[in-house]
Amino acid sequence: MDISKRRVGDIAILDLQGKLTMNDGAELLRDTVASIVFQGERKVVLNLGGVPYMDSGGLGELVRCHLIVQRETGGAIKLVNLTSKISDLLTITRLVTIFDTFDSEQAALASFGDVSAPVASS
Repeated sequence: MDISKRRVGDIAILDLQGKLTMNDGAELLRDTVASIVFQGERKVVLNLGGVPYMDSGGLGELVRCHLIVQRETGGAIKLVNLTSKISDLLTITRLVTIFDTFDSEQAALASFGDVSAPVASS
């Protein structure tokens, strides 16, 4: 699992690449989200377009990250570019009611409100 971070205005975008499983990626995602929350991030978009597979450990980690952002900052995590398998997994587990999911990054960004600042990478 590789995770790269970008910013659009005051929104942190994490681009995930690779499997999100208990043994591969879950811990990295948790550490990355905890780190950005510690730095004061409140608005987070997880781009799952590069995640071909997620197991129950990865799904649990998404929930944990959601709770970290919500409890620690009062913020939110939005999910974007879900594969059909991951979308089905969220539907089957009824977690689709917890996460805001979007087909495009622009729609996810717009859901946070005004996003007129330029894109910056780090």
